[in-house]
Amino acid sequence: MAEKQLSARALDTLLGQWRGTGSAYLALAERIRLLTLDGRIALGCRLPAERDLSGYLGLSRTTVTAAYRYLRDAGFLHSVRGSGSVTRLPGGLPGPVGASNDGFLDFSQAAMPAWPGLADVALQAAADLAPYLGGSGFDPVGIPELRAAVAARYAARGLPTRPDQIMITIGAQHAIALLARVLIGRGDRALVEMPTYPHAYEALRAAGARLVSVGVSAGGPGESDGAPGWDETALLQLLERSNPQLGYLMPDFHNPTGQTMPTEQRERVIAAAARQGTVLIVDETIAELNIDRPGTFLPFAALAGDGTGTVVTVGSVGKTVWGGLRVGWIRAEPALIRKLVAARAANDLGTPILEQLMVLRLLDQMPAILEQRRTLLRTGRAYLEERLAGAFPSWQVPHVHGGMTVWINLGSPLSSQLALAARNHGLVVPAGPRFGIDGAFDLFLRIPFSRTPDEVDRAIDALELAWASLLRHPLPVSEYLADVV
Repeated sequence: MAEKQLSARALDTLLGQWRGTGSAYLALAERIRLLTLDGRIALGCRLPAERDLSGYLGLSRTTVTAAYRYLRDAGFLHSVRGSGSVTRLPGGLPGPVGASNDGFLDFSQAAMPAWPGLADVALQAAADLAPYLGGSGFDPVGIPELRAAVAARYAARGLPTRPDQIMITIGAQHAIALLARVLIGRGDRALVEMPTYPHAYEALRAAGARLVSVGVSAGGPGESDGAPGWDETALLQLLERSNPQLGYLMPDFHNPTGQTMPTEQRERVIAAAARQGTVLIVDETIAELNIDRPGTFLPFAALAGDGTGTVVTVGSVGKTVWGGLRVGWIRAEPALIRKLVAARAANDLGTPILEQLMVLRLLDQMPAILEQRRTLLRTGRAYLEERLAGAFPSWQVPHVHGGMTVWINLGSPLSSQLALAARNHGLVVPAGPRFGIDGAFDLFLRIPFSRTPDEVDRAIDALELAWASLLRHPLPVSEYLADVV
């Protein structure tokens, strides 16, 4: 029995812009196949009946029947009596990204291995746990010591902050989703960057938001005017004319382009948002991963002035210390913090105490941690740029000053096909459309420079083989998606 059933309407939403100029049955089959590899269609999921799907999509039943037959022959569907057509993976293929990909090199994640001193910090934090064991252990707002330490960290960066402005969360993604649930009503508009971090706009959509987008460019051929950064005219017009309830921005080392928003532009965006009553959720999870950015940048909220609720800041240790340490935080006005705490219990009952105690110790060492991380990223950036220049001289590889990723312009809209072909050579990499809405950005590929030289060598070798095979035999697909961090 399938664990889940997709309606024709739900599948249509997932399919997006799948129709091409070739055979309709093949385009439909390939799109369903890629969504299964992506994990957007779960394994063991029952697809809509052929009659229902053909009617909803406006296709002949013969077309849908042929697409399902193609998927069955390829091993992506099997028929179960009483359950219809159920998704699966053929033997030997990697599972959806985020599942086990044994034997495959996963470049979908922009992350670093754990900071080398983390195991010792865990032991020290365990010794700090005893005074907390007399309580319930359920902590929806954060232990006072950690809230004070996070506030002090903001103050040290130039943003005076009180502990009652801090809420501790289970990572940054939890913080974004919680903010979306509290701040957005179904049908409200939410402004997002394009391209952007996909799990952020997924959280906004899940809360019922209607997304409006503004472009962020890495600069170079194939982009609107060749200039890097945010389309400020469009951004200010969207704030004024669309009147979004909230906006999600990553102004420091934007994921995936690596761009930084200039200080003067930040001030203009904050002023426009304040006039419209738009709350800006500013993601600073990568903000301190500065390699060699010229100039000095305060936290975004420092430019908002006192007494304003326009800017809400999200942070975590997931990018700086380790993704497996699931602790993040929200900086906001106390009234909003109280609303967030009240709403939190519907989904979780608090952040683990032991992990909070680990982060409390880590914040004391953060300057040294960041210096080690910057050294690692500086070396990784140089090595990746060198390998890409040698292997793919026609690709446009922007030089970024921080963060973890480069947003590569391939010169042709082949990113989706390249990502799929790379799987045949043991590499999982997200294509550009994963960072957009409805299939945009097929010119682009995101590659992290946070990996070891050996891993980069293996990735480049796989991409060379995939690129060569793709130029010889293009694949009949229109889009590829992958789960990313």
